[in-house]
Amino acid sequence: MALKSLPLSEVYALLEPGPVVLLTTADKTDRANVMTMSWHMMMEFTPPLVGCVVSEGNHSFKALRATKECVIAIPARRLATKVVKVGNCSGRDFPNKSGADKFAAIGLTPRPARMVSAPLIANCFANLECRVVDTRMVARYNMFVLEVVKAWRDPAQKNPKTIHYQGWGRFAVDGRVITLKSGKA
Repeated sequence: MALKSLPLSEVYALLEPGPVVLLTTADKTDRANVMTMSWHMMMEFTPPLVGCVVSEGNHSFKALRATKECVIAIPARRLATKVVKVGNCSGRDFPNKSGADKFAAIGLTPRPARMVSAPLIANCFANLECRVVDTRMVARYNMFVLEVVKAWRDPAQKNPKTIHYQGWGRFAVDGRVITLKSGKA
C-alpha cells in the first residue's frame, strides 16, 4: 500500500478527542452564553478533571477566565442540528443581558445549576458543572483544566448516541458498543 501525504491542516480531524459538547458560561453580570466545543479531554478520574481549549476570541473565554466556572453539556445525536447552529453564531449576536435569547433562538432550555452560575441545558443527556482548577496553560494554549464538581444525567434519554466532529461539517455518530475483558472486574 502506498501512503499519501496529508496536509498538516487536516491532522485535527483525525484526532478529535471525544464527543462534541456544549459549554455554557455566565459572565459576572450573569449573562449566559453557550458555545460548541470539541477540543477537550479527560485528564484524571478522581477527582474528574477535564482539559478544554477555548479560543481567546470567544465570549465564553472571557467569561470562563473571569468566573472560573462553566457547564459541559453533552448532547445526543438528536440535537446535532442545534449544536451546529450554536457553533455557527456568537454570543455577540444576541444582545439580551440574560443570554436567554440565544438559547431560545436555537431551541435549547437552560436550567439553573446547583454549584456554578452557568446554566445546565435540559435538552442534553448529561451536564457537568465545572470549576477551573488550573490556568497555567491558558496564556500559551488557551487550555483550561476543569474539575467536575457536580454531574447530572437525564434518565429519560436511554442509550444516547454522541456526535464526533471530523472536520468540514462531517460528524460521526457513536455506533455499536462492544465489551472486552478488562483488568478490573
